[in-house]
Amino acid sequence: MTDPSTIADLVAEMHAGAPSGEEPTPFRREQALLAAGGLPPGVATAGTIVADTELLDPFGVATTLDAAAGSGTAVVVFYRGAWCPYCNIALAAYQAHLLPQLTDRGIGLIAISPQKPDGSLTMQQKHALAFTVLSDPGNVIARQLGILTRPSEEARAAQLQLGLDLTSVNADGTVTLPMPATIILTDHVVRWIDVHSDYSSRTEPWQILRALDEAGL
Repeated sequence: MTDPSTIADLVAEMHAGAPSGEEPTPFRREQALLAAGGLPPGVATAGTIVADTELLDPFGVATTLDAAAGSGTAVVVFYRGAWCPYCNIALAAYQAHLLPQLTDRGIGLIAISPQKPDGSLTMQQKHALAFTVLSDPGNVIARQLGILTRPSEEARAAQLQLGLDLTSVNADGTVTLPMPATIILTDHVVRWIDVHSDYSSRTEPWQILRALDEAGL
């Protein structure tokens, strides 16, 4: 049996809690299509240079990727927003199972989404996150990495029915989102990248730690 603290198991538990016998929801249908479609062409690979970018902290104060990452190595996680239950599960897992070991290594942890800064603040406060949470209006970094996506029309309609309007949540007023992704970044260079086309799937803490070990970091 796998470790019950893994993100995959926590997601499976959430899915298992859904009423049985029902037709798949628009979101589950979207996830299946995304998983089957795989990654689009143009997704960044190790060695990609990431240009410095202006970001916003949870209080709307301007900062930059350089300032957030510092002079050493940083693990940068891209998530969709505080409204996404899979993001909530993943970031809580990183807080509990990844951050302490990164701190011991002197490596920073940064989470970036396209949501407005107050959404980042909600995320940070809700989970008492001790790592950096930032807003990237317009998905500038995600665009550099080639990991942009949009909800399907069916999923978008279901979001609106639930009261979620991404044009009000995202800082740039669009519905564009990053695919869940994790990079290890050193001096603007992507040392390792893991991207998930299906947003219900996320990089596990142990995978990040193993990649750091293999990179000698």
